Amino acid sequence: MKENTKVIVHGYTGKLGAAICRAISARDGFEIAAGVAVDAAAAAFPTCADIADCGVKADVVIDASSPGALGGLLKFAAARGVPLVICTTGHSEEDMRGIERAAETVAILKSANMSYGVNLLINLLERYAGPLYRAGFDVEIIEKHHNQKADAPSGTALVLADAVRSSVGDPAPLENVYGRSAHSGRRGRVEIGVHAVRGGTINGEHTVLFAGRDEVIEFSHSAASKDVFAAGAINAARFLADKPAGLYSMRDLFV
Repeated sequence: MKENTKVIVHGYTGKLGAAICRAISARDGFEIAAGVAVDAAAAAFPTCADIADCGVKADVVIDASSPGALGGLLKFAAARGVPLVICTTGHSEEDMRGIERAAETVAILKSANMSYGVNLLINLLERYAGPLYRAGFDVEIIEKHHNQKADAPSGTALVLADAVRSSVGDPAPLENVYGRSAHSGRRGRVEIGVHAVRGGTINGEHTVLFAGRDEVIEFSHSAASKDVFAAGAINAARFLADKPAGLYSMRDLFV
């Protein structure tokens, strides 16, 4: 890999994008090649409002914008052969199919959460959720985010639920139940309760609660700032910059 990794930060004016720019500026061996945002403003690096108009050379693109920008990003990455780190959530099944198709020609890393801690939490759930469920524990997931977050539940909460399901395996068809106001009667055994809290400036808290008879076990992660996600995104960019075409995740960084 090149000594100096040149990065296009897509969504550089947003909170996460700005944190990524700060982290790149403070990290040796990295350089901001350009910033892309619909509200592009003057910066210490080249900027543009549409990535299709970005003519600079780069080793990797980090996307911290919104799911609506995915189509243009995938087209740019595939056409230019520039690896893409996707930090956004809220993608549809059609979006995911587009990502998988693009990954046939260019390296793409997608993660619902760029934090090392969250990805370790996923690994722990895949190992221990099954035994706990079979021992009679009910599973509930509570996620908390700031009042500006658009999607609910968070992409991370859904990934955590998937990790629980994967660990439990067949024959239990565990299903997500979003909140309980619309559900009367007793809790079902094959439910994963998923609950979203929105308020203030919470950067991100996720708790997976296993409630058994007379005991409760919790797996939790809390982010004090967006810097943890920015650091993860940069590490992902370094990992991806020299990788062949394929779809990667943050878990590949642990191998």
